[in-house]
Amino acid sequence: MIKNFPPIHPGEILMEEFLKPLNISQYRLAKDIHVPPIRINEIVHGLRSISVDSALRLSKYFGNSAEFWLNLQNKYDLEIKSEELFEELEIKVKIFPITYQIKELQN
Repeated sequence: MIKNFPPIHPGEILMEEFLKPLNISQYRLAKDIHVPPIRINEIVHGLRSISVDSALRLSKYFGNSAEFWLNLQNKYDLEIKSEELFEELEIKVKIFPITYQIKELQN
């Protein structure tokens, strides 16, 4: 049986895969990348998304790409929103019939 795990916020990855193993405090990270400490705290606690600005700063600091951080955030956002909108999408959103696309291509 497959269990559905809750989506993982990128802040949790920041904390568990970067800060803890490297023994870096939230405060030190904030100071080193020149952002307010509250920003890092809110990201780590899942209260704030990773913005483009934060992604660029984190990528330079940790030597990875901004896309890495933004992809984590986008994946999280997509999973959360997909769960929130599941019923509405199933009930209210129509599927565009492929026949309309074929007719348009033939004209």
